[in-house]
Amino acid sequence: MTDLFNPTEEHLALRDMVRAFAEREVDPQAAEHDKHERFNLPLFRKLGELGLLGVTVEERWGGAGMDAVAAVIAHEELSAADPGFCLAYLAHSMLFANNLAHNGDDAQRGRLLPLACSGEILGGMAMSEPGAGTDVLGMQTRAVADGDDWVLDGAKMWITNGALNDAELGDAFLVYARTAPGSRGLSLFLVEKGMPGFRLGQKIHDKLGMRASTTAELVFDGCRVPGRNLVGAEGQAVKHMMRNLELERLTLAAMSLGMARRSIEVMNRHASERQAFGQPIREFGQIQRHIAESYAEYMAGRSYVYQVAAALSLKSGGNRVDSDGVKLYCGTMAKNVADRAIQVLGGYGYVGEYQVERLWRDAKLIEIGGGTVEAHHKNITRDLGRLDKLR
Repeated sequence: MTDLFNPTEEHLALRDMVRAFAEREVDPQAAEHDKHERFNLPLFRKLGELGLLGVTVEERWGGAGMDAVAAVIAHEELSAADPGFCLAYLAHSMLFANNLAHNGDDAQRGRLLPLACSGEILGGMAMSEPGAGTDVLGMQTRAVADGDDWVLDGAKMWITNGALNDAELGDAFLVYARTAPGSRGLSLFLVEKGMPGFRLGQKIHDKLGMRASTTAELVFDGCRVPGRNLVGAEGQAVKHMMRNLELERLTLAAMSLGMARRSIEVMNRHASERQAFGQPIREFGQIQRHIAESYAEYMAGRSYVYQVAAALSLKSGGNRVDSDGVKLYCGTMAKNVADRAIQVLGGYGYVGEYQVERLWRDAKLIEIGGGTVEAHHKNITRDLGRLDKLR
């Protein structure tokens, strides 16, 4: 029988490699970088040496050429150690590298993907704005043709990898901008550090969670972008966006799996070690309920995620209802599991030393970023309304 979570020997080897790296190098630095809201760029570049930064990018562009299941494995394992660091990885590998690999032309791929896959550049994707998040068609950033160039004006907000530090921009971004009215009026541009009129607005500080990844505002003030940096055809960005959002939501759900798994491991170990009234607290029904329900919910979510990943085409997508579904379920599941872990640990869970306090803070982001819980409710209900029966 095929292992749903490791369908091939290659997938199993990938999991073993990423888990070993996460335990050896990611976990020990997590608390410190969370505390100081600092992104670990040298550690990030080591992911390039492992072939993870382009895990779904074709080998001819410097990637590993693997599938959606491989992407899920990488995100599950890294987030079990440091979800903030993993979020930076997701923004780079999924929202930038995978997006460019499937929507860019050969010149764009050849110029930037080898650098992205090696970690020489840090990339991201810019869609949300100060006044437009879930309402994508409400975006105000505009691009106007000017000779052979495009001129961008506007601002993007909440951009992961937007800054390397407090004063320095990330290296390259896929930026969505309006080129005409309506849903067919959005286009996608490659905007790179150093382009005239492109600057860092503010780095966002004091976030509840995911503090080991940078979040920033990007400002485009008459930003001049060469015509060759238009990604795909003018006005076709919504199609690109929807296809890549499926993989983004799937890998965000995979991050939730990693957070839930680590929370269960911590509370399970503590329940055996902690004594109360002369016996381990795992002998008490209240504690048993926290552990048992957490495990069952985690395994239900894990099975759902890997089933969706196995069926997902990186080129065409095509399962929007379940990419929404896995993130809707797993995001809330991970937050609830981390909450139960804090409860099982009591006062110990409320402080940073035992990790579940940080996991609880990090888990909340999955209910907001990449599509809010409310957006998933709307999307799933709309898509199911087109069906007479469920398969």
